[in-house]
Amino acid sequence: MAASKKAVLGPLVGAVDQGTSSTRFLVFNSKTAELLSHHQVEIKQEFPREGWVEQDPKEILHSVYECIEKTCEKLGQLNIDISNIKAIGVSNQRETTVVWDKITGEPLYNAVAAPVSPGPSVPVAVVPSGSSVPAPGTSSVWLDLRTQSTVESLSKRIPGNNNFVKSKTGLPLSTYFSAVKLRWLLDNVRKVQKAVEEKRALFGTIDSWLIWSLTGGVNGGVHCTDVTNASRTMLFNIHSLEWDKQLCEFFGIPMEILPNVRSSSEIYGLMKAGALEGVPISGCLGDQSAALVGQMCFQIGQAKNTYGTGCFLLCNTGHKCVFSDHGLLTTVAYKLGRDKPVYYALEGSVAIAGAVIRWLRDNLGIIKTSEEIEKLAKEVGTSYGCYFVPAFSGLYAPYWEPSARGIICGLTQFTNKCHIAFAALEAVCFQTREILDAMNRDCGIPLSHLQVDGGMTSNKILMQLQADILYIPVVKPSMPETTALGAAMAAGAAEGVGVWSLEPEDLSAVTMERFEPQINAEESEIRYSTWKKAVMKSMGWVTTQSPESIP
Repeated sequence: MAASKKAVLGPLVGAVDQGTSSTRFLVFNSKTAELLSHHQVEIKQEFPREGWVEQDPKEILHSVYECIEKTCEKLGQLNIDISNIKAIGVSNQRETTVVWDKITGEPLYNAVAAPVSPGPSVPVAVVPSGSSVPAPGTSSVWLDLRTQSTVESLSKRIPGNNNFVKSKTGLPLSTYFSAVKLRWLLDNVRKVQKAVEEKRALFGTIDSWLIWSLTGGVNGGVHCTDVTNASRTMLFNIHSLEWDKQLCEFFGIPMEILPNVRSSSEIYGLMKAGALEGVPISGCLGDQSAALVGQMCFQIGQAKNTYGTGCFLLCNTGHKCVFSDHGLLTTVAYKLGRDKPVYYALEGSVAIAGAVIRWLRDNLGIIKTSEEIEKLAKEVGTSYGCYFVPAFSGLYAPYWEPSARGIICGLTQFTNKCHIAFAALEAVCFQTREILDAMNRDCGIPLSHLQVDGGMTSNKILMQLQADILYIPVVKPSMPETTALGAAMAAGAAEGVGVWSLEPEDLSAVTMERFEPQINAEESEIRYSTWKKAVMKSMGWVTTQSPESIP
């Protein structure tokens, strides 16, 4: 994105956005939130066995350094002085687990990533009935099989009742979160066991590994994490905002390997190498919390939905933990300063969003590129009564029905690929409505509008459909990099940096595109109730004797 010298009116803030498939470094003007420059590096995922997903922590670290160097070079070409960069924030893929040696600085094993599932919410969780269900978007292809037996043996040992973990952490006992991955490493990797015995081991999510490394590593690196990332480990008490001794005992995790938990906005340490040596790292947020902050959802009841392979929907519930009866997660939204209050969120996810578009492209060949779906849907402007339930591996929140499978119904001899394309886009919107309805039932705060971000939001038909189906406006920022922006805001607002104001009156500069509902409420309800009828028809396809369930 080009910028002239005179466009830079104030101090700059950088943000590392470390995701599952790429790392980026972005630089923002703290006065206008304008994105001045960025650089992106793809990173590899490794699959040493079916269902095992790993990444090389050193590759991730090198990609961060490379992105910072290249972005600084680009700023130089724009005549922008990099000494204006006053702080750096970190936003990261959550739950990915790293254990490293504090003496050598070397990782003791690859980072154990989340299963490659489209928008996981509660993977292989022990749900209220006590039965195990697969995670949203998971199937035998995606499950991180290595921790499945760990979860099963732990679930037999839960003290008192199944709520022991959830009441403290807001999370179900699941393969997805860090504690189970860490337990697996302690049980199965001799190098990790030995380092723990010899008091050399440090554990962290990606943010901890990066901050420790960037602030000096073996030479005084800061071992810390923030409350949002800590709240995704299953070891953190979201009420006391501390590591929970009982949970650590239950999982058999030694507390001395855990990072110090800090707020999401404070100076953790200074960059010790590279083009930005000496610049404070002062913001840290898990990616979905970062998007919530970047969307400026600071009021109770404000919500954002990130449309990617799956969708992540977070609703700010204020200073109160709201526990869900509909399969949503309770998580820490942010704590923007050491002395600032903590905010919580309800989180739900749509398992299959962008993944359904990819399925139409790769499996059915209806489209050649993902962008084509908008053109097809626009041709007909309706699904002509066709409904698509993409329950490819069961239904998740709020149904929890592993026996469901995907269906396309309501077909007539007039149905063509354009109607199916339209129905696929509607499916994303209907699923989002179901999560929002569940949130509304859990916290009783009806939304006045939904804020959106993520790759799929460039599809205008999808955005209009979402407004119609929710029957509230959908609001999209003109600058799509909300995750990185959230990390930059947290860094720039930190005490001792103070270049980014988070006061409501100072945040109005971001321009928004609004999609207003264009159909009447009655039609919206009829379409939604027909979708629900289709969902009911998708249930009960798979029985335990079904051939597809035999490994």
